[in-house]
Amino acid sequence: MKKLANPANPAQRDAWLEARLPAVEQVRPGLWSIPVPIPINPLRYVLVYALETPTGVVIIDAGWNTDEAYDALVAGLAVAGYQITDVQAVLVTHIHPDHYGLAGRVREAAGAWIGLHAEDARLLHGRYDDSAINDLVASEHDLLLRCGVPDLTAEELSTASMMIRHMVTMAVPDRLIDDGERLGLPGWDLRAIWTPGHSPGHLCFTDPERRVLFSGDHVLAKITPIVAVHPQSGPNPLADYLDALHAVATLDVAEVLPAHEYRFTDLADRVAYVISHHEDRLTEVETAVRESGGITCWNLASSLTWSRPWETIPPFMRRSANNETLAHLVWLESQGRLTRTKGEPDIWR
Repeated sequence: MKKLANPANPAQRDAWLEARLPAVEQVRPGLWSIPVPIPINPLRYVLVYALETPTGVVIIDAGWNTDEAYDALVAGLAVAGYQITDVQAVLVTHIHPDHYGLAGRVREAAGAWIGLHAEDARLLHGRYDDSAINDLVASEHDLLLRCGVPDLTAEELSTASMMIRHMVTMAVPDRLIDDGERLGLPGWDLRAIWTPGHSPGHLCFTDPERRVLFSGDHVLAKITPIVAVHPQSGPNPLADYLDALHAVATLDVAEVLPAHEYRFTDLADRVAYVISHHEDRLTEVETAVRESGGITCWNLASSLTWSRPWETIPPFMRRSANNETLAHLVWLESQGRLTRTKGEPDIWR
């Protein structure tokens, strides 16, 4: 089964593979793709989509809150013939900083409204409010200890994402978007699809007439998104994610417009690959646990196959790897294929 999706625009695919910023481009009449740089991140950029309406533009996602990102968004809109003040709304697929970070700054500049799913909106205070962040760090630290992470390492990993918090302008959404809701954008029949997993309130958007799917991080062309157990996740995020993959697999779309990498055409095939990837991972996790006779999540994570040797993975990504391993363990537990003896640490058998 193919690991890479078929590109809708080979030039955009080549830019991704060659570590270049792709061009601002008109995807089709009334629809633009604007790459916005992400600092110090292997994803390199987020693809912001600008949808033309009779009175301005609506953007899907916004980028991180840095001057470089803001300037790139402004410049990209100018290529399409618009100013930042023409933005009427920011539809946020989910609250990770590279999607939500600039939304508040765009609202300040343009008076645009911000739309977000309720499941992500309820997490904003705990994630981005200075008065609550210590509680989130403490919860992450406790989770890591239960996973078997040594105390000093858990202290380091629980604060590993603090360096990027300043790349978000805290902005309470003006509108909560429900699953299946029609957005009512002039000239568009845009509809929301709730696709939890990568984030509890992750949204995709589709326009059936144009046969396009704006997939956010839910389905990407090359990599698979992180689906992890953490203090703000659902209890079984991998189950949510797999269900949400099935929910989009049968959509009649000609083109998928993700938030990273490049646009692609073969949605059903890509979804099938991602599901098979997780099935393989679940088998690897289950086999390793059975052979261990009893193991912590942390020790299991360090023994699994990753894209690079475990010792070369930086702290923030090790935390993600641990929590993603935990998501697979929890899914297997929910199916009765593994058991957990709770403690500090939890032992999986």
